[in-house]
Amino acid sequence: MDIKIRRMEKNDVDEVVRLEALSYGEHHWSKESFYNELSNHLAHYFCAVDENSTLLGYVGCWHIFEEAHITTLSVHPDFRQQGIAQRLLFAVIDGCYKNKIKYITLEVRESNIAAISLYEKNGFKSIGTRKGYYQDNNENALIMFTENIWYEKFKTIYNNLQQEYASL
Repeated sequence: MDIKIRRMEKNDVDEVVRLEALSYGEHHWSKESFYNELSNHLAHYFCAVDENSTLLGYVGCWHIFEEAHITTLSVHPDFRQQGIAQRLLFAVIDGCYKNKIKYITLEVRESNIAAISLYEKNGFKSIGTRKGYYQDNNENALIMFTENIWYEKFKTIYNNLQQEYASL
């Protein structure tokens, strides 16, 4: 499958909200939330689409000073385990390098083992817990953080993953 990562646009919002509802149930972001994010100068949102422009997934983050905070990442259930989340994460990291960001942080459900594995593979470490963070079921969130992405250790992980995914 040919996957393209591009900036999210306002005309993507309806489809993004459908995927958001599919992924997160009734406690998902609204259209208004995504429109607000697209108007926010701190926000950087990307979509993964196939050769037919079908939305496969999306990711968003905020750039605040030297830190990026990933706000959301979702891949359509029919297209998971195909490297789409990794490619979306590459877009975030590339944007961080372009904008001289040093650190990336996020929260993830403690039960979301697939996401935690993806983040750990990309050099994120759990640095704490936010108790009862998720409103739908009061689940805790792991707080995950990278070391400085300009350090050789992180760059090596990143470059190795890029080479691995370039050959797929």
